[in-house]
Amino acid sequence: MSTARIYAQVAARMRRHAGRLTLAVAEVVLLSALEVLKPWPLKIVIDDVLGGAQPQLSWLQTLTPAALLAASCVGLIILYLALSVLQVSNNYLTISIGQRMVNDLRSRLFEHLQRLSLAFHRRRELGDLMMRINYDTFSIQTIAMNGMFPILSSLILLGAMFFMMLRIDATLTLVALGVVPLLLVLIGSISSRIDRLATGARMKESDLYNVAHRALSAIHVVQAFTREAEVHREFVEKSSESLSSNLRLYLFQTIYSGAVNILIAGGTAMVIYIGALHVGTHRLTIGDLVVFVTYLASLYLPINQLFQTYGQVHSAVAGMRRCLELLELEPEIRDRPGARPAGRLRGAVEFRAVTFGYDSGEPVLKDISFKADPGETVAIVGPTGAGKTTLISLLARFYEPQSGAIEIDGCAVEQFTLRSLRENISIVMQPPMVLADTIRANIALGKPSASGEEIARAAQMARLGPLLDKLPAGLDTVVGAGGHQLSQGEAQRVTIARALIKNAPILIMDEPTSALDAETESLVMAAVQEVMRGRTTLVIAHRLATIQNATRILVLRDGRIEEQGPFGELVKAGGFFSYLYSLQSQAQQSAGEAARTQKFQAG
Repeated sequence: MSTARIYAQVAARMRRHAGRLTLAVAEVVLLSALEVLKPWPLKIVIDDVLGGAQPQLSWLQTLTPAALLAASCVGLIILYLALSVLQVSNNYLTISIGQRMVNDLRSRLFEHLQRLSLAFHRRRELGDLMMRINYDTFSIQTIAMNGMFPILSSLILLGAMFFMMLRIDATLTLVALGVVPLLLVLIGSISSRIDRLATGARMKESDLYNVAHRALSAIHVVQAFTREAEVHREFVEKSSESLSSNLRLYLFQTIYSGAVNILIAGGTAMVIYIGALHVGTHRLTIGDLVVFVTYLASLYLPINQLFQTYGQVHSAVAGMRRCLELLELEPEIRDRPGARPAGRLRGAVEFRAVTFGYDSGEPVLKDISFKADPGETVAIVGPTGAGKTTLISLLARFYEPQSGAIEIDGCAVEQFTLRSLRENISIVMQPPMVLADTIRANIALGKPSASGEEIARAAQMARLGPLLDKLPAGLDTVVGAGGHQLSQGEAQRVTIARALIKNAPILIMDEPTSALDAETESLVMAAVQEVMRGRTTLVIAHRLATIQNATRILVLRDGRIEEQGPFGELVKAGGFFSYLYSLQSQAQQSAGEAARTQKFQAG
C-alpha cells in the first residue's frame, strides 16, 4: 500500500471530525496572530522608550515614556496569558480528536477481525493481531494530530511571519530562507531509510509480542515440561532484537535532528551578522533586528517542526499500513448477494458430495453425503484427524466447501445471512471455551436476553447444581480466563448450559462429555437427551457407548464416510466401527479389572 493512499485514508477519517477540526484550525489562526505580536512590546521598549523614537501607532504617541513602558509590560502579560489559554484549549481539542480517531480505527479493526474467517485466524499469530489493535492503531493519531495538523499549523504561522519579515527587511528574509533548500535535500535523502527502519522496528516488536503471548497463554505446558529457561532465552533474544531495531531508528532520527539544528544555527548566524550590518547603516533599528531575530527563531521552529514531524509521520506510516492491510482483507465467509434471514428453521440437514480442504490440493473431507431429518440425532465417529470437527464446522459456515452443497430445510446455507444461520445452531465446543466473566454471563452468551430463571434452569439441566451450591457467589462467581478456576468437567457443563439456553433447532456437540467422569457423564447426557428431542443433533463422540440411541452413526475414515447406520447394525456388521467399539470395550474392561484389583489390594 502506497504512502499516498495511507495519507488519503487518514484524511478521510479526519473529515468525520470536521466540526472539531474547524474549531481547532480557528484557534491555530488566532495563535499564529498572537505569535506574530509577541516581539512587538519589546520593540516598543527598545526603540520608543529607550531609543526615544516616535511610536508608529498614533494612540501610543500620546503616552509618556513611563506610561508607554508600563503599557508594553502589561500588553506582554496579556499576550502571553491569551497564548497560554489558547494553547491549553488547542492541545486538549487536538488530543481529543486524535483519541477519537484511534478509538474509531481500533473499533473498526476489531469488528473487521471478528468477521474474518476461522481459516484466516488459523494462519495468523494472535500476538501480532493484538499488537496491531493495541499499538499500531495509535499511528493514526501520530499522522493526523501529530503530523498533518501540526504541518497545517506550521504553514499558517510561517505565512504570517514571512509576511512580517518581508516588510521589515526583504534581504534578511531571503537569507533566512536560504537554508530551506538544504533542509529539503536532507529530508529527501533520509525519508526512505526512516521508513524502512520504522517498519523493521514494528515487525520486531510484533515478534516479541508473539513470543510473550505464546509462552504466557501456555504457561502450564511450559512449567510442566520445565521449558522456562528455553522460553526465557527466546524472549530475551526477541527483546534484544526489538530494542536494537528501535535503537537504530532513534539513532538515525537523532542524527537527522542534529543535522537540522546545525543548518538552522548556520542560517541564524548569517541573519544576525547581516542584520547587525544593516543596523550600522541605519537600514534597521535595533528593535527591528530584535523583532526579526525573534521571528527567525519562531520561523525556524515551525520549519524544524515540519521536518521533525515528517520523521514521526514516516515512523507512524508503517503502523497505519499494518492496520489498513487488515481492513482491506475481504472476509472469506460473508453474506452472499441476495442472502435472506433464515427465520426459525425446522432443522432438516443435508450434505451432498461435499469436499473440503484447508489447503488447496489436500482435501480433509471427500465426497461427504448424508441427511438428517428434523429431530434426528446423527453421531459422527472416527479416528483423530478423520475430519469430524471440520464436518460440523462447515454446517455453520465457519469454512466454505470446495465443492458440493450443504442445505438446511432444502435451501443452501449460502442463501441465508450468516447471523440468522448461526442463530439457528447451538454449539458445544471442544475444548470448552469459557470467558473470564461470571458463570451467569458465560451461560447468557447463548441468549443475552435470557431471564434469571432461564439461566438457572439451563444450569440445572447441565448438572451445574452441585458446583453452584459450593460457590459463595453461585452463578455470579467470576471464573478466570479460559475457565482455569473450573475443572474441565465443570467448564464443559457451563458450555452445555450455554448451548441449552439458546434453544436452537440444530444442536452441534463436539465430544460434549469428553472431559467428564462416568457419573457426571451419565447425568449430563440424561439432560442432553431431553433437550435433543425435537432438535436435529450432530454429535461428535469419542466414547462410542454414549451414542447408542443415535438415529444414525457416520463413521469417518481418511475424510470419507466408510460406514453409516444405527448403532446395533454397525456393531454386527463387523466393519471399522465394530473394530473401534471392540477396542474401547476391551480397554474399559481392562480398566475396570485394574480398578477392582487395586480396591481389593487396598482392602
